[in-house]
Amino acid sequence: MSQSMPAETDVFVIGGGPAGLAAAITARQSGFRVVVADGAQPPIDKACGEGFLPDGLEALERLGISLPLSETYPFRGVRFLTSSLSAEARFPGGGSGLAVRRTVLHSAMVERADQLGADLLWRTAVTGISSDGVQVGGRCIRARWIVGADGSNSRVRRWAGLVGGAKPRLRYAFRQHYRVAPWTDSMEVYWGDRCQGYATAVNRDEVCVALASHDHGMRLEDGLFELPALGAHLRNAEPVSSEKGALTGNRKLKHVWRGNVALIGDASGTVDAISGEGLGLAFRQAVVLAGCFESGDLARYQVEHRRLSLRPRWMARMMLNLDGRPRLQQRTLQAFCKHPQVFHKLLGLHVGAVPPLDVLRDGLMLGWDLLTA
Repeated sequence: MSQSMPAETDVFVIGGGPAGLAAAITARQSGFRVVVADGAQPPIDKACGEGFLPDGLEALERLGISLPLSETYPFRGVRFLTSSLSAEARFPGGGSGLAVRRTVLHSAMVERADQLGADLLWRTAVTGISSDGVQVGGRCIRARWIVGADGSNSRVRRWAGLVGGAKPRLRYAFRQHYRVAPWTDSMEVYWGDRCQGYATAVNRDEVCVALASHDHGMRLEDGLFELPALGAHLRNAEPVSSEKGALTGNRKLKHVWRGNVALIGDASGTVDAISGEGLGLAFRQAVVLAGCFESGDLARYQVEHRRLSLRPRWMARMMLNLDGRPRLQQRTLQAFCKHPQVFHKLLGLHVGAVPPLDVLRDGLMLGWDLLTA
């Protein structure tokens, strides 16, 4: 793995998580010299749901990343559950998503970036940026473009003067893995009065369980008590990872580029984890950004970034309308059970397989059922 420090490069990526590596990979696929710097040592872990929806999986394949089959698990759809009801929808066209441990994904992406010839600088702190390049270890590495991929608390965003936008209403999320045989081939969302639980099998022997709540004091153990159906599946299961926490929420920035600096992934704004689109969205942003490097037009990245974010952000807001509203949750699942095609089309819209107009009529039917339930 490369650890040399060149004097100059075409693209300097600050942040070596999945978003930064995706930017590095697509830039290398376009023939640009690339340097990636991160203060951590791979594999880098983070609390997340660890699932790719079908559209995100397509983006992953476009990066040329191969994941070991023994360390992944396919899922065919999404299931919503309350204390008394459940509704399920399959992905359109027999498609599937794929779940994988974050550390497994990161290792595969590091290998791909290294294979393509990116210079990877781990345990390397970036201390500033300028119009000429990036400050690393007391020296300046000249760069034509700088990519900020350093997360939701991005220093690159502050350095570039790209702060702004409304502050999101954040939720507190926690994640842990359990050794237990998968009990479903769906990504499951459990709706409770004060939280949501998420369960996705990541291989034949492990399930990733996540919890999200507005209560900063709620942890996984508390959430499983409030979500007894999920807790029952894990009653005799052994935890095989430590509990990790993160903040999640929708955050939209006014601008995601300035001069020769572009932001990607959580540094460029966030979509609540309930959408399941964080990683897939970052990978699609990386493809667009590489095209903008080729054309030399970062202004187009602003337009395309906003377009890519519209659907995931809208779907996240729609699902969050159920948060903390048990009566609305119950009515929604009753409507889904009565009209399963509505849930199916909404899921198709969510993964970009169904045009919005195709959902309009069924959406009106759902709205009527919610009003008259």
